Amino acid sequence: MLNQARRIVIKVGSSLVTNQGKGLDHVALQRWAAQIAALKQINKEIVLVSSGAIAEGMQRLGWDTRPTALYELQAAAAVGQMGLAQAYASGFSHYGLQTAQVLLTHEDLSNRKRYLNARSTLTTLLKLDIIPIINENDTVATDEIRFGDNDTLAALVTNLIEADALVILTDQAGLFTNDPRKNPEAKLLPEVHAGDPALEKMAGGVGSGISRGGMQTKVIAAKRAARSGADTIVASGHEENILMRLNNGESIGTRFLAKLPILAARKQWLADYLQVKGYVTLDQGAVKALLDDGKSLLSIGVVSVNGEFERGETVSCLDEEGKEIARGLINYSAVETQKILKRASSEIEAILGYVDEPELIHRNNLVLL
Repeated sequence: MLNQARRIVIKVGSSLVTNQGKGLDHVALQRWAAQIAALKQINKEIVLVSSGAIAEGMQRLGWDTRPTALYELQAAAAVGQMGLAQAYASGFSHYGLQTAQVLLTHEDLSNRKRYLNARSTLTTLLKLDIIPIINENDTVATDEIRFGDNDTLAALVTNLIEADALVILTDQAGLFTNDPRKNPEAKLLPEVHAGDPALEKMAGGVGSGISRGGMQTKVIAAKRAARSGADTIVASGHEENILMRLNNGESIGTRFLAKLPILAARKQWLADYLQVKGYVTLDQGAVKALLDDGKSLLSIGVVSVNGEFERGETVSCLDEEGKEIARGLINYSAVETQKILKRASSEIEAILGYVDEPELIHRNNLVLL
């Protein structure tokens, strides 16, 4: 599976990066850096979603048990995030690789403007050959911090950057027919279809005392990742050299198959699930560029703007007869679009004083109707 994937999101759980929840396991982090560096050597784009900040913060603060008060959890996360970022930066530097810390909450990925801002940042980092290290912004999160649900965050990032695959590494071997800790007859499921309702029932229960996730959150994460066409692998991070073995085609853990290929799933999401906030009318040249040439929509091809929309919201693209030909996520607000319509992309910065993207709607965020 991974050998066919170019862009991969890898999530490592707390049990794989900490010393039984007592601070970071720097030897383990070095091993993850080595495996990811090996993937980078074969031209993979990697985004790492890592837990561990709260555990590191607890160790630095001298706390033996995980607190329950939200403000104490937030304080531990703030302290521990420093150590987590430093540890990864040090580990990857041995392989000549740079890292970047990106802190997100689920709200960042549900708000369309922040969604596009996060997407632009991550795709730019990947173009610069930098490895983004993502964690929840636990110092401001509320529900997220209580559940410790980096599995869901990893799935949302997979959707965000249109990754080809999601790998969730945990202390469990994969998805079993029953809880193997309670039922010795439980069997590992090597391959399933993401989104199958029966899987969530199989995966009932919570994780260890270190993390607050569990197999159920991983099953749900696989379903989320499948919405943009990405397959998911859930496997034990204690397996030796697991990332390269997965890349070499070895069957480890459970593979959750997405029902739709990436492009089809994303286009379906754009076409069916997002509410249209406004309209832009295109000249004949822009219509041809979209319909016949597979191009992005540029501001120079827009002749009028209707509606009140913000950056990241969905707009319809109409031809001059009023027929809807496409819709997508726009990179500029209605006010900004009005100022730059009929103008070349090279003029945007001079007109607005800044440029978010050269395209009004990027091809990857646009679906033809």
